[in-house]
Amino acid sequence: MGAKEKTSSSKSHISHNSPSSSMPQGFLPRRGNYQTLLSYQKAEVIYEITWRFCDRFLRKGDRTIDQMVQAARSGKQNIIEGSKAATTSKETEIKLTNVARSSLEELLEDYRDFLRVRDLRVWDKQSREAQYVRKLGLTSPMSFDVFREFTETRPAEVVANISICLVHQADYLLDRQLKALEQAFLKDGGLRERMTRARLQAREPQQKPRPKQ
Repeated sequence: MGAKEKTSSSKSHISHNSPSSSMPQGFLPRRGNYQTLLSYQKAEVIYEITWRFCDRFLRKGDRTIDQMVQAARSGKQNIIEGSKAATTSKETEIKLTNVARSSLEELLEDYRDFLRVRDLRVWDKQSREAQYVRKLGLTSPMSFDVFREFTETRPAEVVANISICLVHQADYLLDRQLKALEQAFLKDGGLRERMTRARLQAREPQQKPRPKQ
C-alpha cells in the first residue's frame, strides 16, 4: 500500500459543528464526515462496480445477485452508520465498522467463486494488472468514474479482479480504522466514562476553596 493512501486513511474526522477552541470541551466527541474516509470511498466504488457486474454477467433470478449486491451495500452502509454512531457510542462504531469489514470479506469470496467455477484467472497480487489497479486505487478522492470504462467495457474476468483488488484495499483500510478505534476506546473509554470525567471537570472550579478575605 502506498504512502499516500496510508496518510489519507489516517486523517481524523472533521465535524461541521465543531466547537471553537475558546469553548470548554464536552463529553461528546466531534462527529466525523464519513465521506472523507478513504475506506468509505472505496466501499462506495465497490458497490457501484458490483451492481453493474451482476447486471452484466449474472442471469436474472440468480440468487447470487442479491447476495453480492447486499454484501457490497452492507460494506458501504455500515461504514456510514458506524461513523454516525461515533458521537454517542464508540462501541457501536467499532461493531458496525467490523460488520462492514465482514461484509466485504463475504463479497470477496463471491468474486473468487465466480472466477474459480468458470476456470477464469484470479490475478496474483504481484501481477502487472493488480499493480495497475492498486495504482489507480491511490486516486484521492476516489470515485467510480476512475473505473467506469473498465466496468462497462471489459470482460467478467477483468471486472471481477478489479473488484477483488479494491476489496483488498478497503479491507486494509478498515483494519487500520478498527485498530485506531480500539486504541481510542482504550484511551478515552465509552460515553458513560466521558460523561463522568466531564462532570468531574465541570465541578472542579466549584470545589476550589475561596481565598480568605
